[in-house]
Amino acid sequence: MRYISTRGQAPALSFEEVVLTGMAADGGLYVPEDFPHLSADDLADMAGLSYAEIAFRVMKPFVGGEIDDDTFRGLVKDAYATFSHDAVVPLNQLDANHFLLELFHGPTLAFKDVALQLLGRILDHFLKKRGERAVIMGATSGDTGSAAIEGCRHCDNLDIFILHPHNRVSEVQRRQMTTVLADNVFNVAIEGNFDDAQAMVKASFADQSFLDGARLVAVNSINWARIMAQVVYYVASAVAVGAPQRQVSFCVPSANFGNVFAGYVAYRMGLPVKQFIVATNANDILHRTLADNDFSKQELLATLAPSMDIVVSSNFERLLFEAYDRDGGAVDELLGRFQNEPTVLAEAPLGRLREVFSSHSVDDTTILEVIREAHHRTQEILDPHTATGYRAAERERRDASTPMITLATAHPAKFAEAVVKAGFPGVPLPPHMDDLLEREERYEVLPARLEAVQAFVAEHRRR
Repeated sequence: MRYISTRGQAPALSFEEVVLTGMAADGGLYVPEDFPHLSADDLADMAGLSYAEIAFRVMKPFVGGEIDDDTFRGLVKDAYATFSHDAVVPLNQLDANHFLLELFHGPTLAFKDVALQLLGRILDHFLKKRGERAVIMGATSGDTGSAAIEGCRHCDNLDIFILHPHNRVSEVQRRQMTTVLADNVFNVAIEGNFDDAQAMVKASFADQSFLDGARLVAVNSINWARIMAQVVYYVASAVAVGAPQRQVSFCVPSANFGNVFAGYVAYRMGLPVKQFIVATNANDILHRTLADNDFSKQELLATLAPSMDIVVSSNFERLLFEAYDRDGGAVDELLGRFQNEPTVLAEAPLGRLREVFSSHSVDDTTILEVIREAHHRTQEILDPHTATGYRAAERERRDASTPMITLATAHPAKFAEAVVKAGFPGVPLPPHMDDLLEREERYEVLPARLEAVQAFVAEHRRR
């Protein structure tokens, strides 16, 4: 398996190279040169298998033999043994044909665990094989950081630096990061927003000279292995409700688009998906693009669903690459215009997206309404991000006879503010986290200046 850049100007890489590289040299993101195929028989044979075994089968073609089967199966089993539910990602039935895919049973109670528990193990495997150390830099709007830290805290060959926007994540989200006191974990609170932090990470990857030759590795959804691991739960959940004999639809709360793109990859591999619904909060660039062809930046709004408070959806580039028939030059030109002015997609690519994608935007008032409504109807308390998906699924589904799976991206205890505002006393943290609010914290507050962040990383990384 080889991987190519969405901008079309970087060399094709192997799986190992892609995992260790992150962003392509031309500024693009890596995607498979060809999507592997899952036949109807392949899908049918997965019925009743463990999540780890389905994961091994789905991901094996992307690895392309660069990790031997026994080792890779072991990495997968170890990753998902960290989850508190035997099903790893259980399906919860909401009504006759609407299901909630619970992606929050990992160590940090968010869907990011599904990929990052595996990614940390894959990275450590490759670095050990090479006899190298590496530095991870990542930006988080809330969930990626803690999941990345949990996935990498025990890795011998990695130092991890996570940037989060100061006072713009929930207390639980912050403490899940800042109370990990491992020697290889460093948290930085940026005096700015998520996009400021993300821009500094991207700039650091573009020019890594501040590290004096050390390797910089990405663990956010820029890294292809993140997307690869997320493909699995689309396949597993679809098989559980009847695929390949039945089509299935998905509704995905999204901001950076990595989670939705993983579903699209499953679709391209042969999963019979009728519809993807993209649910956003008030920061609605994805909805505006898909619904109104308004591909433009707008001022960032602070919402009750902070993990979706993003102006620029990095992974949307991967979908644009597919929509523009893999024309890297066209994607590069489009994204260049997007950085400087309001932009629209060409008619044909937009039409291709609308064949399978719909979208819906939900504001804070509606989020609170949905949390109350969903509890009244199902006895479930939804986190604010999942609430956007619940409403979008009901508003935008094209066919009520097709099973709809809404992705529950976080445990409601992570977002107590929204739950309390909706009229509930709150949701207790699981037992392994019940002392989280009393644990010692360690983090550095830095200005939103690239040189300050890079100096901190260069000074504190282990040699």
